Amino acid sequence: MKQKITQVDAFTSKPFSGNPAAVCVLTEPRDDSWMLLVAREMNLAETAFLLQEGDSYRLRWFTPTVEVRLCGHATLASAHVLWEESFLKRDQTAKFQTLSGPLFAKWNDGWIELDFPRMPVDPAPAPEELLQGLGVPVRFSARSTHTWLVELESEDVVRKLSPDISAFKKLDLDVLITATSRSSELDFVSRYFAPLHGIDEDPVTGSAHCVLAPYWGQKLNKSELRAHQASLRGGFLRVRLAGDRVALIGQAVTVLRGDLL
Repeated sequence: MKQKITQVDAFTSKPFSGNPAAVCVLTEPRDDSWMLLVAREMNLAETAFLLQEGDSYRLRWFTPTVEVRLCGHATLASAHVLWEESFLKRDQTAKFQTLSGPLFAKWNDGWIELDFPRMPVDPAPAPEELLQGLGVPVRFSARSTHTWLVELESEDVVRKLSPDISAFKKLDLDVLITATSRSSELDFVSRYFAPLHGIDEDPVTGSAHCVLAPYWGQKLNKSELRAHQASLRGGFLRVRLAGDRVALIGQAVTVLRGDLL
């Protein structure tokens, strides 16, 4: 039986930028090994698999090597596909059941708003492997559930950094670097490195902004912020703090549709 699959660029309005994700809306349950093989074949940061369960969808995310517990850009891409391919009407909320609990998405005039959990950080000294991988002075470091958060001295340092990925592979967490932005159009910039998940640098990481939004919200005394992830492809987000939740707001564009044979 053919299984349709769609490739979407997330957190961008322009094709071939943002973060690509494959989205497969399943017509029947498939086993984990098949989903991992498909993700490996797509060879993207994440491939999302959805299976309808009542009025919601079971959503799972796979890199080419492992299943992950939370992925922002592939959730954005999944919601985009549900609306664009008429699984849902524009005025319907996309409801997802995931390893990180219930997640929701709403359509608003071409923008998609994701409702994600807020992720606090605990200040912690940067380990030697992290310092070695960065090779630049660290202004602040902390741990979240999934990442090392590191504030660097400036936006220029973040953008120009060429880290030693082999050093990051010795860590137990991914690496998220950030700095305030020099642009009046933005509040902060970031980059995200996830070699433990088979991704040296992720183009745009929605879930990382569940860490970044409360961090910069407190430092800048703002509840709504504008962000740019400064990878080669690049991507833009708006984020809004709401209690123990974070709204991640972005756009998406379909670039490819096909069939798995």
